[in-house]
Amino acid sequence: MGEVYSLDNPRMPASIPSQHLILPFAASLSEPCQQALPRLDDAQQLPHLHQLLGRLTHSQRLDGDEYARAMPHERVLASRLGWGDLADGTLPWAAWQAQASGIATEGLAWGLLSPCHWLMGRETLTLLDPDELRLTDAEARAFLEVLSPWFEEEGWTLLYANPTRWYAAHPSLTSLPTASLDRVIGRNPDVWMPDHPQARLIKRLQNEVQMLMYEHPLNAPREAAGQLTVNSFWLSGTGQLPSQATPTLPEGTELVIDLRAPLLASNLADWIATWHALDGTVLKAACAALDAGQTIELTLCGERSAITLSAPAAPSFSQRLISRAQRWLGRPGTLPSALLATL
Repeated sequence: MGEVYSLDNPRMPASIPSQHLILPFAASLSEPCQQALPRLDDAQQLPHLHQLLGRLTHSQRLDGDEYARAMPHERVLASRLGWGDLADGTLPWAAWQAQASGIATEGLAWGLLSPCHWLMGRETLTLLDPDELRLTDAEARAFLEVLSPWFEEEGWTLLYANPTRWYAAHPSLTSLPTASLDRVIGRNPDVWMPDHPQARLIKRLQNEVQMLMYEHPLNAPREAAGQLTVNSFWLSGTGQLPSQATPTLPEGTELVIDLRAPLLASNLADWIATWHALDGTVLKAACAALDAGQTIELTLCGERSAITLSAPAAPSFSQRLISRAQRWLGRPGTLPSALLATL
């Protein structure tokens, strides 16, 4: 979705008039994460995060709840793209990404089809992160070739994007609300299935795929090697692109994705370590840009809400003195744990 920054792809603009950094998974409501938040309060360990919280002020808050189909960072990005009036669960990420890939999307409703593994316990069902499949390109294309006829019989078109993301086009996706994949990972997918007339087809296809892939020859070598099998799929990002939407995010908008994987995996040690890595890279660069007079916005996103911080348009002399004193003393205006706990 737009410009993506990661520790593996450190592309920060050399000089632009403004930067808007969006950090998904800055916090979660899980008890382990809430208990880990105070570990971010040490200004000596995370000096640039503390500097930004001390120098930037609260400019906007986007509230919601953890049962919304769209994640807060998706709603922030949708607003930047001019999709603000779309209903929950109908943000057309599939159509947007397909169009960016050069696919003609006009007049069609699209969805993101993610091959995945549903872990079936005695009493629970859990959708695991598709990245845990570690599908190669060849494996993913082979699975798509096997599954495509089942969808094509229902009038669907499936197109390959990458091993864990396939594009699907079908008229039923025009108004079908679907939950973000990030909402469902680690949870019971049945809870997040839409209560919508068009969802009956999706549920039937999921059942058929599960029966088809049970002991399928493509899964046999994976199972023998101790790898997860492909036994279902998740549909998300459904809908048609609004005619008034902008094709790209505003210049300078950076989506920082590194906190996602460790938090979805409930690996809080890696999540804290990622905060430290970001502090020495992207957050350090943001502080330098702020020192150079550039406009900086920082949006922190959790499970329910997102908060955007920005520099005052014209800070007073006293505000500048306070900011300098806070930086010299290493004292932030707001402790990260206090702010992130509200998201």
